Amino acid sequence: MTTGFESDISVGPIGKAAPLSTLRKAADSLARIIAAEVVAQRDRWTLWAPVAFGLGAAGYLALRTEPSLWLVATAAGLAIGLALAVRRAAVGALAIPAVLLAFAAAGLCAGKLRATLVAAPVIAEQSIVTLEGWVVDVASPGAGGARLVVAPVQVSGLDPRATPVRVRVTLRGEPPTPPPGSPIRLRAMLGPPPPPASPGAYDFARDAWFDRVGGVGFSLGEPAEATLSSPPRRLRLAMAVNAARWSLAQRIVARLGVEQGGVAAAMVTGHEAWIPPEQVEAMRASGLAHILSISGLHMAIVGGFVFAAVRLGVAAWPWLALRANGKKVAALAGLFAIGGYLVISGAPPPAERAAITGGVMFLAVLADRQAISLRALAVAALAILALQPEAAATPGFQMSFAATAALVALAEAWPQPVKEIETPWWIRWPQAAVVWTGAALAASFVAGLATGPFAMHHFNRVASYGLIANLLVSPLSSFVIMPFLALGAALEPLGLGGPFLAIAGWGIGMMTDIGAGVAGRPGATVTVPSAPAAALPIAFVGIMILCLWKGRLRWLGAPLAAAVLLWPRPPAPDVWIADDGAAVAVRHDDRAVLLRPDARRFAADLWSRRRGLVIDVEAEAARDALYACGRFDCMTRDGQGVAAWAGKQPPKAAVLERLCAPGRLVVLRSPAPAAGCEGAFVLAAEDFTRGGSAELWRTGAGWKVRWANDLRGDRPWVR
Repeated sequence: MTTGFESDISVGPIGKAAPLSTLRKAADSLARIIAAEVVAQRDRWTLWAPVAFGLGAAGYLALRTEPSLWLVATAAGLAIGLALAVRRAAVGALAIPAVLLAFAAAGLCAGKLRATLVAAPVIAEQSIVTLEGWVVDVASPGAGGARLVVAPVQVSGLDPRATPVRVRVTLRGEPPTPPPGSPIRLRAMLGPPPPPASPGAYDFARDAWFDRVGGVGFSLGEPAEATLSSPPRRLRLAMAVNAARWSLAQRIVARLGVEQGGVAAAMVTGHEAWIPPEQVEAMRASGLAHILSISGLHMAIVGGFVFAAVRLGVAAWPWLALRANGKKVAALAGLFAIGGYLVISGAPPPAERAAITGGVMFLAVLADRQAISLRALAVAALAILALQPEAAATPGFQMSFAATAALVALAEAWPQPVKEIETPWWIRWPQAAVVWTGAALAASFVAGLATGPFAMHHFNRVASYGLIANLLVSPLSSFVIMPFLALGAALEPLGLGGPFLAIAGWGIGMMTDIGAGVAGRPGATVTVPSAPAAALPIAFVGIMILCLWKGRLRWLGAPLAAAVLLWPRPPAPDVWIADDGAAVAVRHDDRAVLLRPDARRFAADLWSRRRGLVIDVEAEAARDALYACGRFDCMTRDGQGVAAWAGKQPPKAAVLERLCAPGRLVVLRSPAPAAGCEGAFVLAAEDFTRGGSAELWRTGAGWKVRWANDLRGDRPWVR
């Protein structure tokens, strides 16, 4: 009997499967899915151009040996030529890889070119000098006090050609802070920018190279007024702008007081000199510290507020509304607003990057293009990286670019609600509130996921309640704090900013109360040890796949995006030594015991967080329980383990004999003594001069050492 139908399905003997046929069909189906999704990316491949460019720029910074400019320029030229040849030959399968390779090579070349163009003298060694120069700006304060950025005119002991373009000096004690534009004479301990606190950690010297800061130190007295010749016009303009910023910050603090005014001044002018340290720590623990530094959030709120206000004003004036495009007029006003805010903020790198991003979006409106799109973000990112290739390795750019890409991708995927006609307000308003709350939750969640890997890797801390704190603060910052700060700052030079600043101060008070409340909760912050360096670029590529790929295969990026979280951590080092040998920390289980708790404490804290270790609150008591320490010497009570000498002169023979027990690690801040140290592993000043900070692991054969400078390689910023 037949059914009247013919089938192409072949059935084998009963009880037998047809594995080859099944596998072939599965492979064919998978191939069709992949091919369809690749075809769907035809309008998305351009979005990967800044990713490739940024990876190339980051690759330049990660090199161990400085390449020659002609070599990288030749490589970039060959890669670009290959991409053009492939496109001309219409070899479709190779066109996209060739173009992305060309962008990566261009990023590598841009990094080298930028490093060459910003090259400036760097102080060779630390010494006491008399410094005369102009105060360019007042930087964010450090643990030691206020910090000045100075343009030196003369530094004692240095030839004019060896004088740095900029130096940064911390004012010890509490002397009056000279405002920008002041000519000063100052006696200071000045040296080269410091190297990483531990191998693989943040390299301040590299950032200082690109900022043309060639010396860092601290004052040995109060600054005095100096008589100097007139500075160059460009420097005069910069100091005049910074003086106006400093004056505005002082007026804001005078209006609102230190607790609220310090935060307000930081959000308007970038000056953080008045924020109490405990307030900063509470903001960090609650995940709100990003609000203190001027970045994309501030530019977006100010630019968006001006855009909305101007567009509403045009629409409310019928004569103008009939004769002008309100959207374009508002975009032009928003462009001027973010430009003015950039000047008032002092144009720190995060603000510059945010202004470029906002500017591209407003220009898109003027050109009748979609303002908020991944394409506009790609153009902005490419412009930023072309001007500042070094930004590819900075946490600020990585986090802001990843968060913005995630939010724009979310906006693309967010379902558009159907617009209802003549819905009663008592239904429409609750619906709008639900939609806004859901969008805010989704945006905060997605942005937190996108920035999480970078926060873990760079800062080793996760704010457990950061999502809650940001959701509570978001309405305050968007609708109260930033708009009224903008109005108050604009009117304060006329003496009319008081009412607006008062409203902003109320919002800041609410925000800091929320931050303090969240920071005080148990487990508010979780310390996460750093993953190996390879994990971060893998996580970045995974996040980009999730954001830029169109289709179901985007979820293949999820395990890559979690690389920083999931990557196994190597065993923590047994010993850490500062770059000058002055501070030593020894691991005991999950604790870090400091042999000199008052020396290089900031560096010790950074190292312990990177390795997931805890420093006891009573650091000196924890040390004394395990070590016998005098004024300069420190050694374990059992005669094994680690011994350290903190004096700058070599120890005497009797002291050296006590330190040098067989099998012991001996750390000398001084040069190595003429007499040997039989049976001990000795590290002395000359080793730290060559290698910088160090981490050590105990092995069966002795000690394994990893030096910071070995990881940094032979680069212009490595002294």
